[in-house]
Amino acid sequence: MDLIEKPFGELPDGRAVRIYTLKNGHGLTLSLTDLGAAVTSLLLPDRKGRAAEVVLGLQRPEDYLDDPHNLGGTIGRVANRISGAEFSLHGRRYLLAANAGSNHLHGGLKRFNKVLWSAEPMEERGAQGVRFSYLSPDGEEGYPGNLEVAVTILLTEADELVFRYLAETDQETPVNLTNHAYWNLAGAGSGPVLGHLLAMPCDRYLPLGDALIPTGEIAPTAGTPLDFSREKRIGADIQAAGGGYDRCLIIAGSAPRDQAGLRLAARVREPASGRTMAVYTDQPGVQLYTGNFLDDLAGAKGAVFVRQGGLCLETQNFPDAVNRPSFPSPFLKPGERYQTTTVHRFGISGEG
Repeated sequence: MDLIEKPFGELPDGRAVRIYTLKNGHGLTLSLTDLGAAVTSLLLPDRKGRAAEVVLGLQRPEDYLDDPHNLGGTIGRVANRISGAEFSLHGRRYLLAANAGSNHLHGGLKRFNKVLWSAEPMEERGAQGVRFSYLSPDGEEGYPGNLEVAVTILLTEADELVFRYLAETDQETPVNLTNHAYWNLAGAGSGPVLGHLLAMPCDRYLPLGDALIPTGEIAPTAGTPLDFSREKRIGADIQAAGGGYDRCLIIAGSAPRDQAGLRLAARVREPASGRTMAVYTDQPGVQLYTGNFLDDLAGAKGAVFVRQGGLCLETQNFPDAVNRPSFPSPFLKPGERYQTTTVHRFGISGEG
């Protein structure tokens, strides 16, 4: 597997942005950029061997800087929403950027997918990719502590896309990292993903109150539009879900595990092409989002991304966990390591 590094453009301050492309022996071609430690492209063959772009990507670095949809990027310091854009820790109140109404979303204004990361090509047995690193300084976006973050993204000869996250801090601070790729297995720009078939071994979810903030309740998915225990079209119950999905589902303890012990979070199948994707993770939740605010967005290579033209499966801790002691703790202490892994496995199904 060969890795090719090329210029991608420049930031407004003149710093160079790079793009890294690699291809495995089965025709999967992955592109990454050090701007936002982002996935910009994945070319994936269909059942007839025809490759198509399945990641919604943008043409230039400035497009990623201006993008409000977080296409492909690494999200942090804390993914998802924090109510009131604040939290308290050891009696001290921390005020964050209110960039989603009165709430904090995906790390704030200068979030991780808007900064330039250091990049180091990586090679392992049967895999190759890039290790991105970034130092988030104490006080950035209101968060305490200097946080050293590394995200390794690999393409394997087993047709896997691997995300490994690592973080360490010198002060206690919340951390919840994920990737915000939008997937369309029919091809980026081919239209809505409502005909994709989705199965999720998630028996519970987090009900939402105002402004998409969890109420703190945990409810069963059975009998709701969020019940994907059996494979169904994404569009089958979407109107009953308010016209779009944007919810955190809890991965069942009984979900199938892979050899590394990662639990299955979701399986996606696109019938016409035969392309499939299975997502495995060690995280407790997965945010199901159907690109509800994409609105004829101009993408790379002339593609146009319509509303619900991409599917996000953001593996992560629960939203607003900083303010919900009953949720898994998102707080990282000095001397500890935040480590988490998510793997996307691609394949081909038979006739749809």
